[in-house]
Amino acid sequence: MAALRQTAGSGVLETCGLERILEALKLLLSPGGSGSSSLQITKHDVLLTTLKSNLSALEDKFLKDPHWKQLKLLRDEIANEAEWRQDCMDVTWRFTSQTLLLLLCLKETMIRLAVEFNPGKPNPRTPEAAPALSPDTLSISQQKTVQSVLQFVVTLGVCPYLVPGVGVPVSYRTEFGAVVRDVVCLGAAPSAPRRLYTSCKVLLNVAQHASLGSLIFCRHFGDIAAGLCQLGFCPTKRKPLNPEEEVLTEDERALSRKALRDILDQVYQPLAVRELLILQGGPPQSYTDGKTQVMCRAPAWLRRLCGQLLSERLMRPSGVQAVVRGILEGAGAGAAGGSDAEATAADWKKCDLIAKILASCPQQSVSPEDYYRDICPQILDLFHFQDKLTGLQFQRVATTTFITMSRERPQLAAKYLLQPVLAPLHRCLNTAEVSESDMVPGTILVTEEELSRCIEDVYKVYVVGNEPLTVLVDSLLPVLGVLFSLYCFTKHSVSHIRSLCQEILLWMLGKLERKKAITSLKGFAGLDKTVPSLHSLCHFRAATQGGIMITIKEAVCDEDEDEALYQKVSSEQCQVEHLGDLLSHCQECGLAGDFFIFCLKELTHMAVEDEAELKSKPFSGKNLLELEQHQTLLVEGQERKLLVLQLTAVLCERMSEQIFTNITQVVDFVAATLQRACASLAHQAESTVESQTLSMSMGLVAVMLGGAIQLKSSEFAILKQLLPLLEKVSNTYPDPVIQELAVDLRITISTHGAFSTEAVSVAAQSTLNKKDPGGKREEQQQTSHERYSNVSYHHLEQQRSHCTSNQTSLTPNAPLIPQEVREPSITTNQKSGSITTEQLQEALLSAYDPQIPARAAALRTLSRWIEQREPKALEMQEKLLKIFLENLEHEDTFIYLSAIQGVALLSDVYPEKILPGLLAQYDGGKDKHTLETRMKVGEILMRIVRALGDMVSEYREPLIHTFLRGARDPDSAHRASSLSNLGELCQRLDFMLGSVVHEVTTCLIAVAKTDHEVQVRRAAVHVIVLLLRGLSQKATEVLRDVLKDLYHLLKHVVCLESDDVAKLHAQLALEELDEIMRNFLFPPQKLEKKIMVLP
Repeated sequence: MAALRQTAGSGVLETCGLERILEALKLLLSPGGSGSSSLQITKHDVLLTTLKSNLSALEDKFLKDPHWKQLKLLRDEIANEAEWRQDCMDVTWRFTSQTLLLLLCLKETMIRLAVEFNPGKPNPRTPEAAPALSPDTLSISQQKTVQSVLQFVVTLGVCPYLVPGVGVPVSYRTEFGAVVRDVVCLGAAPSAPRRLYTSCKVLLNVAQHASLGSLIFCRHFGDIAAGLCQLGFCPTKRKPLNPEEEVLTEDERALSRKALRDILDQVYQPLAVRELLILQGGPPQSYTDGKTQVMCRAPAWLRRLCGQLLSERLMRPSGVQAVVRGILEGAGAGAAGGSDAEATAADWKKCDLIAKILASCPQQSVSPEDYYRDICPQILDLFHFQDKLTGLQFQRVATTTFITMSRERPQLAAKYLLQPVLAPLHRCLNTAEVSESDMVPGTILVTEEELSRCIEDVYKVYVVGNEPLTVLVDSLLPVLGVLFSLYCFTKHSVSHIRSLCQEILLWMLGKLERKKAITSLKGFAGLDKTVPSLHSLCHFRAATQGGIMITIKEAVCDEDEDEALYQKVSSEQCQVEHLGDLLSHCQECGLAGDFFIFCLKELTHMAVEDEAELKSKPFSGKNLLELEQHQTLLVEGQERKLLVLQLTAVLCERMSEQIFTNITQVVDFVAATLQRACASLAHQAESTVESQTLSMSMGLVAVMLGGAIQLKSSEFAILKQLLPLLEKVSNTYPDPVIQELAVDLRITISTHGAFSTEAVSVAAQSTLNKKDPGGKREEQQQTSHERYSNVSYHHLEQQRSHCTSNQTSLTPNAPLIPQEVREPSITTNQKSGSITTEQLQEALLSAYDPQIPARAAALRTLSRWIEQREPKALEMQEKLLKIFLENLEHEDTFIYLSAIQGVALLSDVYPEKILPGLLAQYDGGKDKHTLETRMKVGEILMRIVRALGDMVSEYREPLIHTFLRGARDPDSAHRASSLSNLGELCQRLDFMLGSVVHEVTTCLIAVAKTDHEVQVRRAAVHVIVLLLRGLSQKATEVLRDVLKDLYHLLKHVVCLESDDVAKLHAQLALEELDEIMRNFLFPPQKLEKKIMVLP
C-alpha cells in the first residue's frame, strides 16, 4: 500500500485516515440481504434494505470505534461547510450524500498527504532504485473501490434526475439501473434539479484532483456532461413567482454552463466528441427486452446545443483529428488502430458521414472561406499519419473529405486544398516565376520530403478517390508535364514513387477529354511547347534518404557544351521511349491508337511541308538577326520532324496488334495512310515502303468489307470518309492493281456491301493469309543480346549504322520481298539429300552477290543445309568456311549475323578443324584483325560453346586459356566479351573446372576490383552468377576451395561498387549462393519408405 510507506508520527494519522476513508467506502458498498426468506420480497425492497443497513453500520462505526474519530471529525467539518441538504426521507439520496461527503474527505486527505510529502535525496550508491512513491497514490484495489463508489454516485445521484431524452437512460444499461429508477423518491425534498446540481458540483470538485479526475471522467464523463447540459441549458416551463419557488438560481445555471465548457476543454477531445454525439442522439430506436421499449429522442434544445458544442470542438486546433478519432473510435477502433481498425477504415459509409460533417460550414464560422482556411490544413495533415492502421483510417477519411469539399465548393477547395498539395510541382514549372535567390546553382527548390509527400497525396486523392471532378482534373493538368519528367527520372533508378507517378498519369490520361489527353501527350513528347513542363533550369536529383529532390542546374561551361548536348539528346530519346511504355498501358481505352494516328498525320504534314520548302524561294533577309531567326526556325522544324519519326518508330515497336479498339480508329489509320500516299504522289517521291503501307491499309479495308466483322449502317457512314481519298488514289496512283482495288473499295463502301467485286475478296484473303517472309529472322536475335560481349558488340554496331543506312539509300530499288520470289531455285523447304549440285553452285555464287538481300538469303540457305547435314554441302566445308569468314567482315547486320550463324553451325559439325582457327583469330593482335571482327568471332565462340554442351570439356584448355588472355586485352569491349564467354564455358564444365578454378577465380577477383571500365566489372560479376547458376548444388564441391573468396568478392561489390548494375548482379549471385548453402545445410526431407526384401 502506498500510504503505509509513511512512518513519521503525524504521517501515520494521515495514512490511517486515507485507509479509513476507503474502509468506510467499502462499508457503504458491502452487499446486504434480507433476513426473511419470503419470496414476496422484491429487488426494490432488498436494495432499500441494503442501503439503510449500510448507512446504519457506518454511523455505528463513527460513534463506537475510536479509530474512526479522525474521519468523523473530517466528515463533520466538510458536512457543515456543505451547501446541500443531507437529511432526507429518500434513502437513495441519503446514501448518495454520505458517499459524496466521503469522496470529499478522500480528496482533502490526498491533497494533504501530497503537500506533506518530502522525498529524501536519492542514494548515489543505488541509482537504479525506484524513487519514493507519493503517499496520495492509490493502489489498484483502492482504485477499484473508488470506481465502484463513483458508479453508485452516478447511478443514484445523476441518472435518475435526467429528463427523458437527455443521455442514455440508466434502465437501458443494466438490470440494476431499472431497479434504481423505481426506488428513487422524486417527491421528497430536496428537489430533483437540486439533487442533480449537488451531485455534479461535488463530482467536479472531487475531479480537481488529477488521480480522482481521471477515474471520474474516464467512465462517467457522458453522464456528468448530460447533467450539466440539463442544468445550464434546459428551458424552464415558467418563471417562479417568488425566490422560494425557484429550483436553481440563474447564477447556478451560469456556473453549470461554465463548468460544462471547462470540462469539454479539459478532457481528451475525441472522448468529448463521442459523448456529445451520443447526447445529440439520432432517430428514435426501439429495444426489445421482454417488452417493447421506445427510447426517447433527444429534445430539440439539446440537439442544437450538442451541434454547437461539436462545431466548437471542430474549430479548435487539431479539431478535425478529434472529430475523426471520436467517430471512428466510437465505431470500435481504438486510439492506436485496434482490432477493428481495418474494418472501420473499409466502411466508406462512416467516411462519407465524417466528410459531410467536415465539409459543412458551421454557423459559428464567420464565412465558408474562413472555415476552409482553418480546416483544410488539418485535413491535409490526416494524410500523413505514420501509424499503419490509424493512418489507413485517416487517409480514407481525408480522401473522402477532399472529394466532398471539391464537389460542394470547388473554388475554395482549389484554393485551400489543391494549391497546397500541388505547390511543390507548381514551383518548378516553366511558367513559374523563380526568385533570384532561388536561381543559384545547386539550390534545392523542392526537398525530398516535400516531393514524396506531394506525390503520395496526389495519388491518394486522385487514384484512390477516383472521382474525376472538374476542379480536380483542371488543377492537376498544368503539372502533368512535371509529373511525366519525374516518371522518366524514376525509370533510371529504384524509387518508391515510380509506380505512383505511373498510376497518376494513367488515371489522368484516362479521365481527360481525348483532345486534352492528346495535347498532354504532345507536350510529353516535346511536340507542343505551349504545354507547361519542367523549368529549363530545374532538374531532378537523387536524395540522401532514397527519394528525389528538385534543384537548380549547375552552369554549363564551354568545355562541357558537347556533354550537355549529348545529355539533352539522350534525355529526349529516353522520354520518347518512356512515353511509349506509358502508352502501352493505354491501349484498351483507345488513347494509344488515337495518338498513333496523330503521329501518322504528322508524317503526312511533314511530307507536305517538305514539298513546300522545295518550292519556296531561298531566304533573303536584310540583316543577320532575321537570318539567325530563320535558321533557328529551320533547326526547330528539323528537330520536330526527327522527334515525330522517333516517336512513330517507338510506338510501332511497343504497341501490340490490339492498339485500335474501334472501327473509327481503323478508318482514321487508313485515312492517314492514304493521305500520306497522296502526298508522296504529289511530289513524286513514291517509295517501296509507301507502296507496301498503302497496300496494307487498303487490304485492311478489304478485310472489313469482306465479312471479317459485321458492319452496321453507322459504321458504313464512318467508312464513307475514305471515299474522297480512294477516288484520289484511283486517279493518281501509277499501279493499275492499286487503282482497280481503290475503285472497287469505293463501290463496296458506297453500296454498304451490297455489291463487292472479286478483287476486294482476293485482297481481303491475301491480307489475312499474309505471313512474315522473315519468319526465322528471330534467329538473328538469339540470346546473344543477353551477353556482355554482345553489348559491346552492338555498341560498335551503332557506330556503323549510319553507313548501312547510307548504303540502303543508294539502292532504293532493292527488293523487300521474300527470297523465294527472286531466287526460285533456292527454296526454303528443301529436304535432306534433295539438293543438287546446280543448286549448291547457285547458292555459292549468290553468296558473293552485291545485292544485300540476295547475299543474305544465300548465306541463310547454306546455313540451313549445314544444319540439315546435307552431304553435298558438307563436302565443301572448307569453301563454306571461307565464304562465311569473308562475309563476317561485311558492314550490314543481316549479312554478318547470317555469317556468324553459318560458322557456328559448321563448327558444330567439325569442331576439331574449325575451333583452333577461330581461337587464333579471336586471340590475334590488332594488326591482324579489327575489333569488330574479334567481337563477331567471340559471338561465334559463344554459340559453339552452347552447341557443344557437355562435349565442350574436350576443348576446355584452349578455350579457357584464350578467354583468360582476352580478359587482359587492352580493349575494354574485348575484355567484356572474353569474360562473358568464360562464364558461358564455366557454366557447362561442372567438375571439369576443378583444375583451373583458382586461375578463373583470381582473374575474376582482379577484374572486379581493379578494372576501370564499368562494363568489364559488370561482366566479371555476371560470370560468378552464371557459374553459381550452372553448378547449382555442385558448387559446394567444385568451388569448395574458392567459395569463400567469391563470397568476399560479392560482398565487396555490394558494399563498395559505384555501379548499380554490378551491384544488382552481385546481389543476384549472393541470392544464388544463399540458396545453395541453405539446401546444403538443410537438405529437403524426402518422405520415402524403403522396402527391403530379406533373403
